[in-house]
Amino acid sequence: MTTESAAKSAFSAPRDTAHVQPTGAVGGYRPERTLRLSVELRRQFKRRRTIGVVALMVALPLILIGALQLGASEEAAENNRINLVDVATSSGLNFTLFVLFATTGFFLVVVYALCFGDTVASEAQWGSLRYTLATPVPRMRLLRQKFYAALVLSVGALVTLATVAVVAGGIAFGFEDIQTPVGVTLGQGEGLLRLAGMLGYLAVHLLVVGTLAFWFSTITDAPLAAVGGAVFTMFVFAILDQVEQLGAIRDWFPTAEEFAWTDLLQTPVDSADLYRGVIQSLVYSAIFTFLAFRHFARRDVTS
Repeated sequence: MTTESAAKSAFSAPRDTAHVQPTGAVGGYRPERTLRLSVELRRQFKRRRTIGVVALMVALPLILIGALQLGASEEAAENNRINLVDVATSSGLNFTLFVLFATTGFFLVVVYALCFGDTVASEAQWGSLRYTLATPVPRMRLLRQKFYAALVLSVGALVTLATVAVVAGGIAFGFEDIQTPVGVTLGQGEGLLRLAGMLGYLAVHLLVVGTLAFWFSTITDAPLAAVGGAVFTMFVFAILDQVEQLGAIRDWFPTAEEFAWTDLLQTPVDSADLYRGVIQSLVYSAIFTFLAFRHFARRDVTS
């Protein structure tokens, strides 16, 4: 066979479709195998933002221990909930409760907003988002994996804060029972169990600001706008929550039950606010997550 006839035979031969799926994708391509969670977590752990958050979670309890040991603190202002400042140095567990009490209203809000709000917006700002989608990674899978990674990082940061507080506080103030301001004593076993419940409640409650920042992250290409917008929104609700003239409307604010976890220090435990806080947080989180996926599905990420 001549070279010319061989070339004609090659062009006239039917195209090999053995490695092409009915959908048109290359054989072996599995959408569910793209961008595994472990891969996304490794990417996130290498970022300076993540390293900075972990460093702050480790450093903050140590800073607070130093502040408490400098001298007797001034008498704390009256609060309508349990005041944990007065018994912060009674034991390591008491110190941990104080750390959670001191960080719930601001520090942890910023951490959750940062973990969730920086995920999509930062890559959109760098221009790498469209290349990830061209890998190809299905759009909804990309967003879902980023959501899971942000959830793991934020909950991990919360657990890291509590773990360092328990260990460092125990070394500084002793591994004793929990002494509540109202005179109730909780053994270490029961105290650790209730502490786990508090962390679980906070992990759910803080999802509100996290998912809000996640939604904003799908709207803007500026990570600072996504994070700052979510934090600012929560602060506005926290301020409005202090306006008594708003009456029962305040009960629907996402910040209404942010300190309901302190009810776990009571004996018996009053769980009414806890249940309401969990349900409220899950509803708000579901709404914001739905809005994030809805907007990202329609977003133009090619430009």
